[in-house]
Amino acid sequence: MKFTENLDLMSKKKIWFTISIVFMVVALLFLVINGLNLGIDFQGGSIIEYSFTEAVDTEQVRSVLQDINIATEAQLQDSSDAEEYGVIIRASELSQEEIQEVNNAMEDRFEGTDLLRSESVGPVIGEELRRQGILALLVAGVAIVIYISFRFEFKFAIAALMTLAHDVVFTIGVFAILGREINTAFIAALLTIIGYSINDTIVIFDRIRENMKLHKRSPFEELANRAVVDTLPRSINTSMTTLVAILAIYLFGGAAIQTFMLALFVGMAVGTYSSIFVASPILVGWQDRIEAAQ
Repeated sequence: MKFTENLDLMSKKKIWFTISIVFMVVALLFLVINGLNLGIDFQGGSIIEYSFTEAVDTEQVRSVLQDINIATEAQLQDSSDAEEYGVIIRASELSQEEIQEVNNAMEDRFEGTDLLRSESVGPVIGEELRRQGILALLVAGVAIVIYISFRFEFKFAIAALMTLAHDVVFTIGVFAILGREINTAFIAALLTIIGYSINDTIVIFDRIRENMKLHKRSPFEELANRAVVDTLPRSINTSMTTLVAILAIYLFGGAAIQTFMLALFVGMAVGTYSSIFVASPILVGWQDRIEAAQ
């Protein structure tokens, strides 16, 4: 007998709701207190990234910027990894001449300086990207509600939408807590998370619908619990193999993709949790209210 056969997860739905609510409140508090660290994609500005063959810290780089009186208020981030040293400079929008002056000063001060990237985004473009990012998330949400309402029932769609909102808010909250940059790669990660999470949720919903057809006289809570337990090994195995791959890329893939991979790691971890412990309990709670009102 498998150990999962005796699990009664739905009877503990209040515990799962409490855990989710606590984490959501903490995430929202940090979101209000710390705000979001919007990257140049959304607020405009310039970003310059360097690698070095010798040890260089952010204070040394700031000293160079102060000497040439350019981007003295820039945000500096250490992007060093196991193979090389690196620093990322984020500043208000710089001209090509100013970027070249910074590059010349860096090469003069530090041996083995290599310019990895230099990007500039105007404030108008940043505002447009921000609107498009929000619109992409809204369109994805509406499309999911329509699809699930058509394939299942409206209550399934609302449960899925609430689950996705849980995943997105939690992921944004973690970035607010860590102070990590929010850029277009982060939005792409959120859309990927939505796709992954909704796929996991639909697998469980499909099993619930199948159980409803096969066991019409059984209580809905029992059917939902059976569906979650049946798909639990699949959800855990898929999640673990995916998270291991994401973690490896995050650790060894370089600073350029760390934002995307960190968002994926957090979002897919919480997405696995929510598919099991949030989506189905919401359905069970909804059904309990319907039956109590009859």
